Amino acid sequence: MGLFDKKYCDICGGKIGLLGNRKLEDGNMCKNCAGLLSPFTTDRRKTTLSEMKEHLAYRKENENQVAGFNATRSLGGKTKVLLDEDAGKFIVSSSSRWQSENPDVIKFSQVTGCQTEIRESKTELKWKDNEGKQVSFSPPRYDIDYDFYITINVNSPWFNSINFKINDNRVEQYGSVEYREMDRQSGEIKEALTKVRQEVRENVAAANAPKIAQLCPLCGATTTPNANGCCEFCGGAMQG
Repeated sequence: MGLFDKKYCDICGGKIGLLGNRKLEDGNMCKNCAGLLSPFTTDRRKTTLSEMKEHLAYRKENENQVAGFNATRSLGGKTKVLLDEDAGKFIVSSSSRWQSENPDVIKFSQVTGCQTEIRESKTELKWKDNEGKQVSFSPPRYDIDYDFYITINVNSPWFNSINFKINDNRVEQYGSVEYREMDRQSGEIKEALTKVRQEVRENVAAANAPKIAQLCPLCGATTTPNANGCCEFCGGAMQG
C-alpha cells in the first residue's frame, strides 16, 4: 500500500483524510473517533484495535455516568475536581460546560494516591554592555516562576494517573498571595481525595469484618445482627 493510498477507519469505517490518520498497533483510526477518547489515555500507538473498541464502549457508557453526576463540591481553579459525595465519584475538567465534554467519572475507591508538586522555572537575567551584548550579572540573577501540579493515581484499565496544573498563569513570586492560594488549592484537593479514599477503605473493612454473636436486649436470644443491625429472631434493633 502506497503512502498516499486512501485509508479507512477501522472503528467507524469512514474514509481518513490527508493527515487525519491516528495509528493503532494493528490498525487505523480517524481523528473523529480519536476525539472520543479519554484525555487521560496514553500509548495510543501501542493500543490494539480490539482494546480501542473496548475503550470507546467504556466512553459511551461514561456518558450515562456524566448524566447522573451531581456535583456537591468543587475544588481548584480553571481545572476543577468536582466531587459527587453522595455517589462516591469525581471528575476532573477544565470546561465550564463539562456535562457536554464527557469527562471520565471515577469512583473514590479507584484513587490509589495523590501528590502535589511545585515546579520552578528559572531564567537568567542579563544586561547589555556598551557594545549591545548580553552580559550576565555578577553574581548571576534569575527570574523565577512557579507552577503547581496535582497527580491523582487511579486504578483504571484505561489510565493510571491524572496530571494537571492548578494555576492558569505562572506564579511570579515565591510566598506571594497568589503563591499561597495555589498552594492552598493543591493541598485542599490532595486532602479531599486522600480523605474520601480512606473513608471508602474503612467502609469496606467494616463491611468485611466478621460478625460477632450478641445477646438481644429485647428478646434475650443469642443472635448475629443482620445487615441492618437487627436481631434475626425478633427484628429488634441491636445496641453497640
